[in-house]
Amino acid sequence: MLKREHFIKRLQEQLHVHAVAALLGPRQCGKTTLASLLAQGYPEPIHHFDLENPSDLLALSEPMRILERLKGLVIIDEVQRLPELFPILRVLVDRKQAHYLILGSASRDLIQNSSETLAGRIGYIELTPFQLREGCQATPLLVRGGFPRSYLADSERDSYLWRESYIQTFLERDIPSLGFQVPPLMLRRFWMMLAHVHGQLLNMSSLGSSLGVSGHSVRHYLDILAGTFMVRVMPPWFGNIQKRQVKTPKIYFRDSGILLTLLGLQSEEAMLRHPSLGAIWEGFALEQVIQTLDLRPEEAFFWRTSHGAELDLLTFQNGKAIGFEFKFADAPKTTKSMHQALMDLELEHLYVIYPGDREIPLADRITAVNLEKWVKSITA
Repeated sequence: MLKREHFIKRLQEQLHVHAVAALLGPRQCGKTTLASLLAQGYPEPIHHFDLENPSDLLALSEPMRILERLKGLVIIDEVQRLPELFPILRVLVDRKQAHYLILGSASRDLIQNSSETLAGRIGYIELTPFQLREGCQATPLLVRGGFPRSYLADSERDSYLWRESYIQTFLERDIPSLGFQVPPLMLRRFWMMLAHVHGQLLNMSSLGSSLGVSGHSVRHYLDILAGTFMVRVMPPWFGNIQKRQVKTPKIYFRDSGILLTLLGLQSEEAMLRHPSLGAIWEGFALEQVIQTLDLRPEEAFFWRTSHGAELDLLTFQNGKAIGFEFKFADAPKTTKSMHQALMDLELEHLYVIYPGDREIPLADRITAVNLEKWVKSITA
């Protein structure tokens, strides 16, 4: 198991600044394990409540009576199951008797009242599945995804079977536990449809027509999957330039292992033969770059014009525009689109991320670089 020092450090920073730290991320990504690692070195008493444990849930049926006596660090796991805790935490926080680490399997937008009730008292951290920056190997991470039990499975077959079970449990148990009344079969069909448009512009009308539901329902399903960290809705960048720019978002799966499972791809060989290989690689590499740079959702964009010029990822570092293109190729080359993006967006540099070993200067301010080597250069 990886030690995940980066996330432990971020937790320690948040607990130093705030009375409450919220560790959010998809189920089975390692939140409870990380909390246990933090607790091992914590200098004060630890109190742990797991709201999926019936006895702990019962113990917190009168939360004020139980929690007001505790000092040290109070860990509350799967907090989304008891949203009425948040107003009580606000009262307890102001008494300054304890710090609170709350773990949740949904984004703050899906956890009721957390941001409003605890404003100024809570810091948020998103825990992802395993990443390249943590020392994982690129090919297994691409094929199996980063969920610990999938990545660390004894075989590709075991990994695939775990992911199949994860998807079923997610649809049949996790989504209803968040209060969403969506038929599991309908949400699975929608999720599988998204797998086939991964890396493409999001056409909600087309998706709605294919499913036989309204655009409002499509938006609702998408919000659920985005809010539970399954997909990323990538916003477009439209700057003040004299070109018509695309303003429709793109859709990406955040974990390549889940994507491959929904596509029915059980091995690296099957993936390499699949017509969506380029999009699979693009989404995987894009997610690794976003996580390595610690980009918030509002800091990562794609760019495209109506004339076909595009850039897979645009972000701003120290006020300078940095661009990324993701190519599954042995020897990537520059394109007219790259030069157009370099000029129109006034990029400081454009990195072409590819799986090859060599770093290749392709043109002035355009460099092709191996994904793993690029990650190591940033995290060194």
